Amino acid sequence: MSTPLEIRQSEHYEGENWWKWAVWVEGPDAALDQVEFVEWTLHPTFPNPIRRKSNRDDKFKLETAGWGVFPIRARVKTKAGQEYVLNHDLELHYEDGRKNID
Repeated sequence: MSTPLEIRQSEHYEGENWWKWAVWVEGPDAALDQVEFVEWTLHPTFPNPIRRKSNRDDKFKLETAGWGVFPIRARVKTKAGQEYVLNHDLELHYEDGRKNID
């Protein structure tokens, strides 16, 4: 089963190898309107690495911070009971554009 939804991210380097970042689900309004919640799975070193978001207005955005890159998984549950899994590799960049590879 495919979905028109995908994960997007933002990032801001805070200094000293620390970033504030966010992920959310992008897609057509009609598809986003059918989402009941998104369950984000972060790296297991995060406190509460599984976090559920159900706010359609901010596209189920998760905001947090950290120092390293890792794959993020989103389990999207629709109001009709369907489930989709989306994957995204978090990317973090230094102010000069270099990628953080840790």
